[in-house]
Amino acid sequence: MSTPDPAPRKSNGGRYLFLLILGLALGVIATVMVLRALDARKDHFPAALMEVQGWHMGQLKGAMEQNRCSASDVMPHLQALRAMSNDLEPAFPDLRDDERFKSAAAAMRGAVDKAITAPPLSCESLAGTMKAIGDTCKGCHRDFKN
Repeated sequence: MSTPDPAPRKSNGGRYLFLLILGLALGVIATVMVLRALDARKDHFPAALMEVQGWHMGQLKGAMEQNRCSASDVMPHLQALRAMSNDLEPAFPDLRDDERFKSAAAAMRGAVDKAITAPPLSCESLAGTMKAIGDTCKGCHRDFKN
C-alpha cells in the first residue's frame, strides 16, 4: 500500500501572479518609452506657435477685462503677435505653397500691422482690433485646422 505524502504541495499560483505583474509593469514601461520616442520625433513648432499666439490674445483680452487698454499695455502683445506672424509659413511647411494659406498669413500680418500703426487707445477700439485679428485666425483655422 502506498502512504500519502505528508507534505502539502506548494501551489505555483504565487509565481504566476508575480510573473504576470512583472510582465504588465514591463509592458507599461516599454509602451511609455515608445510613445515618448515617437513624440520626440514630432515637430512641436506649429503647436507651440499657436499656443503662444493664443496666450498673447488672452493677455489682450485680460487687459480689456481689467480696463487696461492703453497703448503701453497692449503694444508688447501686438508686437509679439506681429513677430510670430512672420513664422506662420515656416511653421507649416506643407502649407507654404498654398495660396489660401499665404493670403491668410498675410491677412494676419496686415491686421496686426494696422493695430500697431494705429494702436488702440480705448477698450472699445481694442475689442475691434482683437476681432479683426481673431477673424483672420478663425479664417485660417476654418480652412486648415484638422
